[in-house]
Amino acid sequence: MRVRAEGEEDAFAKARAQLVQILREEGIKDERVLKAIGLVPRHLFVPPELEGLAYANRPLPIGHGQTISQPFVVAKMTELLEIHPPCRVLEIGTGSGYQAAVLDAMGCEVFSIEIIESLAEQAKERLEKLNFKRVKVKTGDGYAGWPEAAPFDGVILTAAPPRIPELLKNQIRVGGRLVAPVGVEWQSLVVLHRVSADRWVETKDIPVRFVPMRGHVEREVSH
Repeated sequence: MRVRAEGEEDAFAKARAQLVQILREEGIKDERVLKAIGLVPRHLFVPPELEGLAYANRPLPIGHGQTISQPFVVAKMTELLEIHPPCRVLEIGTGSGYQAAVLDAMGCEVFSIEIIESLAEQAKERLEKLNFKRVKVKTGDGYAGWPEAAPFDGVILTAAPPRIPELLKNQIRVGGRLVAPVGVEWQSLVVLHRVSADRWVETKDIPVRFVPMRGHVEREVSH
């Protein structure tokens, strides 16, 4: 990470505070989520040439055809999880590591899977350097989840499957929630609440657009 000019970090902190206020005005109500957004330095999760746009409420490219999600969407998905520490969250699609960092800042232990090896390695190194110690990152296909670490209080997908894989549904503890963008071109945020061992209640929230989930789920769709 490059050495910064005096006052640069203060400018980023001010921009972060302004972003939190924008998210509050746009309807994010969970103050714990807003506090976490205010703590995580998003400018360190985007390519250096895009740092000046880090606190704009918009997605940004991070390479390999992937993006860091719009801050409002990160906040909304985190709010919909309704998690309270101590909590264990499975994340499918590490990307830059920003969503995992927000969850860590909320006091969660995070198990994050990224299918693109170079992104996974970069995110792991970044999270370690920034002292987000509760996040574990591994390279792999998130379709099957992380069964050896299950059950989870929350599961969050940052890439869109056409439907929610059954293997992920079964890794939510009773009382826990899964939040995912579900659909093909355009998606809706879906919240799946596990109310008993064999019953889930599904609700839909806002329309969103995410990159498609890759790996096994692509082969499933093509057959």
